Amino acid sequence: MNSLPIQRAGRILREGGVVAYPTEGVFGLGCLPDDAGAVARILAIKQRDPAKGLILIASKVAQLQAWIDLPDAGTRLSNDAGPPITWIVPPSDDLPLWICGEHAGVAVRITSHPVAMALCDAADSALVSTSANFSGRAPARNRHVLRRCFRDLVDCIVPGECGPMQMPSEIRELTSGAVIRAGML
Repeated sequence: MNSLPIQRAGRILREGGVVAYPTEGVFGLGCLPDDAGAVARILAIKQRDPAKGLILIASKVAQLQAWIDLPDAGTRLSNDAGPPITWIVPPSDDLPLWICGEHAGVAVRITSHPVAMALCDAADSALVSTSANFSGRAPARNRHVLRRCFRDLVDCIVPGECGPMQMPSEIRELTSGAVIRAGML
């Protein structure tokens, strides 16, 4: 993995930009969680209802600590075995309202994708991560589709491939374990 595109994308994120990048299942659109303008831009690009909320990804639990209220997060959020899972957890009082939407919890995932991990590290932050698609349409899993649809709408497309999942991650409620959205390899 070439670090120059990652470092450039990290700088763009810190400056308020929006980037597209590969994740475990699909290409994502991302920005810093506390940047209201960048989040609004992602919602406008996707034509997404803000009430649906957004997912935060991180390369390590420490990047999520400011956004969640989960004292034992380090042990409870790890995805050491099996496919990645996005967990619904209690938000911190500092979490911007635009992240949760109409939901009481916040969706978070410790990413296992090397590009997404490096991007979180380059931005020194958890990232908003939502699938690169227009509302109601299939997410981009192919770089050509991503470029055709989003090249003029984002500030940077980070090189890399999606995988190994074939769709977005499973979403579960942490306390009950209830499946909110099924995932699949």
